[in-house]
Amino acid sequence: MFDPEDLDAIREGKREWESETLDPTLDRFGERKETFTTDTEGTPVERLYTPADVADLDYDDDLGFPGEEPFTRGVYSTMYRGRLWTMRQYAGMGTAAETNDRYHYLLDQGQTGLSMAFDLPTQMGYDSDHELAAGEVGKSGVAIDSLRDMETVFEGIPLDEVSTSMTINAPASVLLAMYIAIGDQQGVPREQLRGTIQNDILKEYVARNTYIYPPEASMRIITDVFEYCADEVPKFNTISISGYHIREAGATAAQELAFTLGNGIEYVEAALEAGLDIDEFVPQLSFFFAAHNDVLEEVAKFRAARRMWATIMEERFGAETAAAKQLKFHTQTAGSTLTAQQVENNVVRVAYQALAAVLGGTQSLHTNGKDEALSLPTEQSVRTALRTQQILAHESGVADTIDPLAGSYYVESLTDEVEADAFDLLDTVDEKGGMREAIESQWVQRQIQDVAFERQREIDSGERVIVGVNEYTVEEDPDADLETVSEEDERRQCERVAAVREERDGEAVDDALAALREAAEGDANVMPYVVDAVKAYATTGEICDVFRDVFGEYRPGAAV
Repeated sequence: MFDPEDLDAIREGKREWESETLDPTLDRFGERKETFTTDTEGTPVERLYTPADVADLDYDDDLGFPGEEPFTRGVYSTMYRGRLWTMRQYAGMGTAAETNDRYHYLLDQGQTGLSMAFDLPTQMGYDSDHELAAGEVGKSGVAIDSLRDMETVFEGIPLDEVSTSMTINAPASVLLAMYIAIGDQQGVPREQLRGTIQNDILKEYVARNTYIYPPEASMRIITDVFEYCADEVPKFNTISISGYHIREAGATAAQELAFTLGNGIEYVEAALEAGLDIDEFVPQLSFFFAAHNDVLEEVAKFRAARRMWATIMEERFGAETAAAKQLKFHTQTAGSTLTAQQVENNVVRVAYQALAAVLGGTQSLHTNGKDEALSLPTEQSVRTALRTQQILAHESGVADTIDPLAGSYYVESLTDEVEADAFDLLDTVDEKGGMREAIESQWVQRQIQDVAFERQREIDSGERVIVGVNEYTVEEDPDADLETVSEEDERRQCERVAAVREERDGEAVDDALAALREAAEGDANVMPYVVDAVKAYATTGEICDVFRDVFGEYRPGAAV
């Protein structure tokens, strides 16, 4: 991109600037600290970047144009000038009725997509009245025990007018089947249903631990979902390959990219082994990343992610269509950066993180409520979080041009750095036999844990400043206006699922579960049978128990 003679002149000009202008200032005033580094990678940040720092940049190969390979500048040719990112607020209150109320409120406030959080029993495939569910019903999201709960959640919400993201993994097939059933009830053609299920089990073994079945069985169910959705609900993203939870566990930006794309490679390989066509199913894959505090490092990460996936899909898998090479992703601001101290500071953190996501070209965005370090967000805090996105969209100007930081000597250099570090990690993963083998050996987990330990050490020692926590502290009472889930809520939910079992056609449920068991024991796609069982009002726990009986349960330390 740059003439060699011009680069030599710039390098010479920089040396003169350092000796004639910079050095006298340094001698007199110094700098705030000896070294500056990026927030998570620890990459040295130079005091000044020039074209010499991106001397090898090739516009066509490294940047290109929006909507064209390598998609560094965005997956769509108009980006936010054509359509703003989908604004989602992660919501799932204790009961289905409360969740429905929150969804209507958010849609009335201008939200453009729904995002569904589930309580821990639902995530683990247990009904609310299971003994292991006691004390957890409705605590981290909504309890969904049967299609009856899903009907309540989406009452008055036309599924042909919204897209819905569901953060569910091990029982993802069950919750997707319920969503399809609601669409059928509403008369919405299945090809019009839009949304995403997370459905990313590999990161559960790494970071979250809400797994049920052994990996081989889990991968079989996931590929069945891929195949079924390609035919039945082609606009639904069948997996959200999640770096978010990997990052929240302590990973660096490059680790987040490498391990997330590594998981993506595993899913693609599993689908290919199942006989699926790469150019047909890969466009239904989506990704999910975190947005942390170092704005420019995060922008570089998002840009590098698109370029890396395009390279992987073309060079590793031979994908031919542009749609199969486009990395589309949802972003959530970083819950791990929120503090219980001085919760108002979280509004600022979230705003900067949202800015990074938008500058990085995200397709959808969730902004955390300020009080999420303490509880489920209140209506007031979730409105402020949504307004943060709307102000970005309509008042800041950052959505008016595509990839506005492209060409920044620092951002382009940092994009190259993050990409190179992530590819180096992927090479190591390949040497260890791929992500499943690297997870089995605990290598991935150790990489993340080492970073998390070091970061906590820096916070404890004061090397890393967390405003309001280890610097600029004040004496204050915690915010008393918090959302809570009562024992009475749990009791009513248990009564609700018992009533469903009492009122439904028991013979139809038994037949549907028996057919599902036969499909799981054989090699048929299980999804049509899950949909039938859901429509018969079989419960989440009953369906997952069929899979438990057939596939067994995963225990830590078992082979992955």
